[in-house]
Amino acid sequence: MTNALRSSVATRATTSADRTTGASRAFAWLLVVTGGLGVLASWVITLDKFLLLEDPAFVPSCTINPVLSCTNVMRSEQASVFGFPNPMLGLVTYGVVVAIGAGALAGARHRRWFWLGLNAGTLFGVGFCMWLMSQALYEIGALCLWCCLAWAATVVMFWYTTVHNLRHRILRAPRPLVAAVTEFHWVVPAVWCASILLLITTRFWSAWQSL
Repeated sequence: MTNALRSSVATRATTSADRTTGASRAFAWLLVVTGGLGVLASWVITLDKFLLLEDPAFVPSCTINPVLSCTNVMRSEQASVFGFPNPMLGLVTYGVVVAIGAGALAGARHRRWFWLGLNAGTLFGVGFCMWLMSQALYEIGALCLWCCLAWAATVVMFWYTTVHNLRHRILRAPRPLVAAVTEFHWVVPAVWCASILLLITTRFWSAWQSL
């Protein structure tokens, strides 16, 4: 290999390693909004959880009936999987997403590992939310409306982070798949959220009829 060729290969490798990627204003705002909704839901649930600990007779405002009962959800073992209330984790993680979105609006650009880290974090978040949803539906037998808001926000957050990474070739995928995802980006979150709503309706239909 000649010196010129070695220099060319080294330059391309350096450029690839140092390449940074920004975010569109739409995606940046999506991070701010979905992260903000997650913070809001986590904040309300955390406050109600502490009030419930102080006064076992306290009834959160989102406890409406036996099905829509934040009280039953907050008192479950699943509400403190890591040894502390789950929404306290949400306050931190959703807050980080808001900060990333605000930085992107200000023009911040990040390397590939950063965007992959965000994708991995949102993947963990959406997986955790789907597990909590299954527990709420089939183990606890009650729903928390604030939790439902956090689930929907996390689904949208995860999907559009994935779309962003596919569009900018941060995640490697065949070009036809990337083109399809980019063109019909709304299909997956719409179907996903509609499926959650269908599961909720199917699970609690008889209970709602008896209220």
